[in-house]
Parts: sequence; C-alpha cells; structure tokens
Amino acid sequence: MDDDVAVGPLDLAARVDDALAVQALAFGLSGEEISVRRDIVLRHLASPGARAYGATTGAGELVGFVYGMPNRRSHWWSTVVEPSLRSNGLDSWLDDSFVVTELHVLPAYQRRGIGRRLITVITDSAEQPRSILSAIDTDSPARALYHDLGYRDLARRVVFPSAPRPYAVMGARLPLARPPAQAG
Repeated sequence: MDDDVAVGPLDLAARVDDALAVQALAFGLSGEEISVRRDIVLRHLASPGARAYGATTGAGELVGFVYGMPNRRSHWWSTVVEPSLRSNGLDSWLDDSFVVTELHVLPAYQRRGIGRRLITVITDSAEQPRSILSAIDTDSPARALYHDLGYRDLARRVVFPSAPRPYAVMGARLPLARPPAQAG
C-alpha cells in the first residue's frame, strides 16, 4: 500500500483533464481518443448515482482515478455487451449492478495497491449487490487484480466498435473480496 497517496471522493468534472492525462499514460491513448473520451466522461457524470474517487499525492497530483454508476440496460456499454452475456445465460448481471466504468493508475504508481483501494472504495459505496466491468481480454495485472477481488469472467472476446482488442466482461458480488489479514 502507498501511504503517500490519499484516496477520496473526486470532483471528476473539475479534474477531467487531469484524469484523462492519467488514463492516456496508463492506457496509451492518443490526443484524439482523449478528446472523444472527455465528452463521454462528462456525459456519464450526469447519470444518476455516478461517482468518482481519486488517488492524489500530498502535492495534489492525481495519480489514479475510478468512476462508475449504477448500470442501466440502455447505456451504450450494456447494449454492446448484452448479446455476449445473453449467449452465456448471464445477461441478468446487467440488472441491479454497479458498473466500474474506468479505473486507471499512472504507471509509476502501479503495483502499490492504489488500484485495489480505488475499486474497493467505489464498490463499497454501491447500493447494488454486484459489480460489473470490462477489461482488455488478456492476462494482465489489471485482470489479475479483478480476479483477486472476486470478479469472474462472464463473457470473453467481446468486441467494442473501434477498439483494437477484444474485452472480457467480468462480474463480482459485493462487497469485493479482501486479502486475508497478514500475520504480524
């Protein structure tokens, strides 16, 4: 865990450019992709129940963020993943779930427990009994974290329009799993 980084509520609308700079470095986005995502993030924040948390240094630098909202089948993301979930008999996960829309940590701050802190704090505040998200469908540190937290694969090889790689849709019952306490 990184004690020099505080995790707390984030006014994402006010810090959207800082958050997208984190996402660009963590996810490898171009300037054009950032511009498109800026409008998407601001639109998402208008959804009922949308909230965000940030990880900031003592100097106020945003080094990670997460945001999400209660899922609705009418959301674009849900309409893309629903056929894959339905074919697996799992489309009920789209109902009464909190979707983790984005979670990113600057590369220099990864592997310090910041992503785990961000996702657990946002899902701990969810009223829904479960959480869903999508992640690039590869063996990555992000997917390993999600599996460690109790997420399981609901659908694999899901293709989003204009995405260069397929995604996995994952779901977990809330609260998320916590690691066993370390013996002292």
